[in-house]
Amino acid sequence: MASALIPFVKEEQRSQYSGRPPGGLGAQSRAQLSKVLRASDGTLSPRQVAEILDLPPGKAARLLSRWAAQGWVARVRRGLYVPVPLEGRAGDAALEDPWLVAERLFSPCYIGGWSAAEHWGLTEQIFRSTLVLTVRKPRDRSPTLKGARFQLRTVNAQSLFGLKAVWRGRVKVSVSDPARTVVDMLVDPRLGGGLRGTVDTFRAFLDSKEWRDVASLVRYARRLGNGAVIKRMGFLLETYAPEEAEAIAGCRAHLSKGNARLDPGVPARRLVTAWRLWVPDSFVKARR
Repeated sequence: MASALIPFVKEEQRSQYSGRPPGGLGAQSRAQLSKVLRASDGTLSPRQVAEILDLPPGKAARLLSRWAAQGWVARVRRGLYVPVPLEGRAGDAALEDPWLVAERLFSPCYIGGWSAAEHWGLTEQIFRSTLVLTVRKPRDRSPTLKGARFQLRTVNAQSLFGLKAVWRGRVKVSVSDPARTVVDMLVDPRLGGGLRGTVDTFRAFLDSKEWRDVASLVRYARRLGNGAVIKRMGFLLETYAPEEAEAIAGCRAHLSKGNARLDPGVPARRLVTAWRLWVPDSFVKARR
């Protein structure tokens, strides 16, 4: 999914791809746009343009607005633009890399849940939205920006750990590492697309020669301080990886009081007393 910067091309050459002639550019505006695109990192803001062209912020904002009206860039949200792909139109150009936009709009944040699982090859499911865990508290938690869908979840700043930096062009975007991805799904199975998707990702993690790191699972769970996660993890390890005796014992040693559900959104009638966990019948049968 790596996104390359959109090269600046001659106006007549661009018209072959856009499906409609873009607005004409004078020599000065052409040179300015070319310089901005060469120096940009996949997204554009008035501040970036002001710095690149050494212009007052207000003039840079007006310049971006004019380029958007002419079809050379597309407005994602107030103050944020992206270059229009060669084959796109100004009005319907889709985002080439939603991760870049997520980093710009929702930082401090990281790509997690099913989107991280896709990145690490831990799921074969195809999701139509990008899952972003952010410290911010946006009003719209399911925005669609230039055709790209986002699902936003709020986390506290102390939980920004277990992350990897991934380069998208010239921008570093944070994504949860494989172990943290699994732990986040155990916090809220909806982040895995539901209980079945979460369990499938958990098993794929255990089966992975490259990513399996059970010690990090336990360490991250304890650092989050979520008792329900410890119960879910211990139960699933005992079910699918009974050879991980040390990790299972570590989970059992840190069981919190009270009972939890394997998935709060799924009915469960069986209580596994060893883990103080309500689980669906299908998972009880799997243990036999």
